[in-house]
Amino acid sequence: MGQTACVLLDVLARTSAEVAGTSARSAKIRLIADCLRAAEAADVPIVVAYLAGELRQRRTGLGPAALRSLPPPAAEPTLTVAEVDAAFAAMAGLAGAGSATRRAELFRDVVGRATAVEQRLLSGLVAGELRQGALDGVMVEAVVAASGRPATEVRRAVMVAGAVGPVAEAALAGAPDALAAFGLQVGRPVRPMLAQSGTGVEDALARTGPAAVEWKLDGIRIQVHRAGDGVAVFTRSLDEITGRVPEVVAAVRELPVRSVILDGEAIALRPDGRPLPFQATAARSARQRAERAAPVPLTPFFFDCLSLDGVDLTGAPASARRAELERIAHPGLLVPRAEVTSTEQAADFLAAAIAAGHEGVVVKALAAGYDAGRRGAGWVKVKPRHTLDLVVLAAEWGHGRRRGRLSNLHLGARDPAGGFVMLGKTFKGLTDALLEWQTEQLLARAVDRGDWVVTVRPELVVEIAFDGVQTSPRYPGGVALRFARVLRYREDKSAQEADTIDAVRAIHARQG
Repeated sequence: MGQTACVLLDVLARTSAEVAGTSARSAKIRLIADCLRAAEAADVPIVVAYLAGELRQRRTGLGPAALRSLPPPAAEPTLTVAEVDAAFAAMAGLAGAGSATRRAELFRDVVGRATAVEQRLLSGLVAGELRQGALDGVMVEAVVAASGRPATEVRRAVMVAGAVGPVAEAALAGAPDALAAFGLQVGRPVRPMLAQSGTGVEDALARTGPAAVEWKLDGIRIQVHRAGDGVAVFTRSLDEITGRVPEVVAAVRELPVRSVILDGEAIALRPDGRPLPFQATAARSARQRAERAAPVPLTPFFFDCLSLDGVDLTGAPASARRAELERIAHPGLLVPRAEVTSTEQAADFLAAAIAAGHEGVVVKALAAGYDAGRRGAGWVKVKPRHTLDLVVLAAEWGHGRRRGRLSNLHLGARDPAGGFVMLGKTFKGLTDALLEWQTEQLLARAVDRGDWVVTVRPELVVEIAFDGVQTSPRYPGGVALRFARVLRYREDKSAQEADTIDAVRAIHARQG
């Protein structure tokens, strides 16, 4: 492949805008495939990441402040995707005194050389709000279309590689056996299989057929690889955390195996076996060194075995993989599980999981293979959904596709003593139509129109779904919602009918 225009960020940014502007899956695939064909092989992983709405550097150190005052856009495109990727890599690598200032300088230099359409792309990538509908399924199909390789070969390579970018680069490079080099390999993490959401156990069983039901633990997802005495532990996002979780390493090192790849969760438990709040697990696993962490041990629980002593088990049915797991691990290392034949049995198991302090259950088809990186129907998660009616206190201007519309909502619960108590922010669950409506409604209630945040009269009530309540020193009420998302606006309710901070604290107390 020769030098082409797609190396320019401008062409990538325009493709991104076109992909976002169409709802047709076939059109998205065609646009992305055209861009991939034009790109040089070395640029393909960058193109894949940006069209998926992600930076290759997961942590750049840039915050919302970097986007508040952008320099004027350049008149002509000059930036290449390789230059931009190198700049973000440099920002991510900065540390120590003066690093924040230098990082901001590097970002302003890059964004100052960007055209208007490029600035929208870069702002969306930094803010994490670039939603184009180019998720893995669409991206993989685009790689198939661009390369002409069999879809089964591309999907299998993506599964074991854990990322689309390297597979796309190999597929487009032209070597006939390039994809054959991607195989399940101990030490190289694969994308974890994910679960769909179900409305209840009856709904879940209707999707899966004959199934087992497992506790859904509120810990951190871990994928553990062992070869001999060497053990590596990876997170759901495939970051290695081996040095932070010595308990996990020790437990897997004791298993009677030569090599193994396990999927599971690590969680902080109270002495009575009930889970501590998720923050305890997250804080412990976030420490760079375990000895610097608070003395909160992590307990590993495993629910799947992907490879055992050199044998790839991902294509085997779930029942066979579980049998192999039970053969090598003692019951204390296994996520509680029961095979069920009726909705009543599944409902009883769900009730027991909730009573033990856990999130819910995952219903797993006994015949399903391990569909790495996909949210297939083989796994369906069921958990009680919390909802609250809260008041919008302010909103932040959006980026990327949401530029010019108020997006990130500041949410407040009613204080019985007067006023409202902020519980956090969310931009999840907002459709384009809802964004337009809420921007109009919030601007009509604005009391302070800042460049970044618009403060409004506390009048609009919004129904929010969330997964739990956690302790938070960031907010005046001392608590915050986890994974909050908008369900709908409650125009039938006044702000004085919103849920109170006392109700939120009661949920927090029930969680332990």
